[in-house]
Amino acid sequence: MAGLTDNANAGAGRTVISVDAMGSDRGPATVVAGIDRSARKNPDIGFILHGPRDELERLVERRKSLRDRCEIRHAPDVVSMEDKPSQVARNGKGTSMWSALESVREGEADVCVSCGNTGALMMLSVLRLRKLPGVNRPAIAVLWPARSEQEFNIMLDVGADIRADENDLLQYALMGASYARNGMEIAHPRVGLLNVGTEEHKGRAELKLAHDLIAENAENANFDFVGFVEGSDIPGDTADVIVTDGFTGNIAIKTGEGTAKLIGALLREAFKFSPLSRLAALLALTSLRRLNKRIDPRRVNGGVFLGLNGTVVKSHGSADATGVSAAVKLAFKLGRSSFSEKLAARVASAVRVPQDDETSADSNGTTK
Repeated sequence: MAGLTDNANAGAGRTVISVDAMGSDRGPATVVAGIDRSARKNPDIGFILHGPRDELERLVERRKSLRDRCEIRHAPDVVSMEDKPSQVARNGKGTSMWSALESVREGEADVCVSCGNTGALMMLSVLRLRKLPGVNRPAIAVLWPARSEQEFNIMLDVGADIRADENDLLQYALMGASYARNGMEIAHPRVGLLNVGTEEHKGRAELKLAHDLIAENAENANFDFVGFVEGSDIPGDTADVIVTDGFTGNIAIKTGEGTAKLIGALLREAFKFSPLSRLAALLALTSLRRLNKRIDPRRVNGGVFLGLNGTVVKSHGSADATGVSAAVKLAFKLGRSSFSEKLAARVASAVRVPQDDETSADSNGTTK
């Protein structure tokens, strides 16, 4: 099979995505089907696919759109959902996840995409790519369906680390604002800090300290700080970026996913209640399809690991081909925008991050 790197160099600005083919709950066939969808839609994407060579070659050969655009890297081992992150860090060198991250580390690919074990992926990402200078704790950022103009808000952290002090929350605000600019094209994002109320006297001590730190850095970092926001603002239009610790964020996102499933089930049950309700469902079919598309989690599949020397997109393990394609689309957009370099510049240009009081703005004065 033709090497991807040679083809990418010959093409005009091709963005290379490194894909862990073996992390999906549905198996590598779903991952290959997902990248095939992306390849058919976008000629500017190339792939390095990691996993057992014989199995992947059989799957790729059936996809005409992947010919000469997908290099396979042999990785015989797989990280399972049951594997402990510490075990993977010690013994995971032969896995597809490790190999996928290595391609980003070596500069062969712009972004890594994996459907695999979140804890293991985060630990290996920190181990192989390393944290950005000044970043204490990386974060996972996700898109949340919202009433905002862009239809989705960004929330971070949603589970990279259950702890976060005021310095970490400031860094999350900086990284989230950079993601909003480069991933969602929001020129001047609004950032809110999640709390139990909007009043400034409420919340834990670190939240009050973080409130002041974020407010002090907002102007230099080119975002608007709207202050404290509540849980009801996560899907609202008050803020584009919601900042919180990983413990709170993970509970919030799992609650949101569960609520969405409940509402879907109750709607289906209600429309099947009687012949009249079935007729109402038929008459409302177009609107129901629009609603389903609006809240379909596959459209925004992919949490982004922020704070690393490289970009990693974590897809849901249960994602189908549509979901995998959505994660690749996000990875392409971030890779094309040189997001990792801009994020590093933004973190470094904070007016005052307590770990480094001498940090100053970019030498060229640009805002990322």
